[in-house]
Amino acid sequence: MADWEIRKTVGRCFGTERELAVGEEYFAALVQAEQGLERRDFCTAYWEEHKPEVYCFWKSRIPNPEHKKKLLIDDAMLLAFFDRLANEQEPEKVNFRFVLTLILMRKRKLKYDSARNENDQEIWTMKVTGEDRTADVVNPHLNEDQIQQLSEQMGQILQTSLETE
Repeated sequence: MADWEIRKTVGRCFGTERELAVGEEYFAALVQAEQGLERRDFCTAYWEEHKPEVYCFWKSRIPNPEHKKKLLIDDAMLLAFFDRLANEQEPEKVNFRFVLTLILMRKRKLKYDSARNENDQEIWTMKVTGEDRTADVVNPHLNEDQIQQLSEQMGQILQTSLETE
């Protein structure tokens, strides 16, 4: 498994290096960097002027440290991330999608249907709850520690606690 780390917001615009104010809206993005996926935050002005090339993004707001954290991404956005990763072949993205699959199964948004072997890979067919479609997911056979590490990194991206058990 590729070793990668995605940090939570540092409260600073990557493009301008300006500190973001509490309550300020910004764009959080996953960017393909030399060492893998990396989270970068951009202030709205920089984002709109420069339109940085990103893998995926979401709009957020700098939290007030005195308030309790909320889930920044709803189930529909999690499913959109899941779909966006469908054709990726890079091991880190395959692993990311698999852990996202486990989370979506826990949230009852995906349901396991069947498995097959194809090109020396185990492929799970998942039923998307509430939709008339299925999705294939590569099972990279991660161990519990790898799943936990990826879950923690995803939680940092989303600034929340995600559980796969």
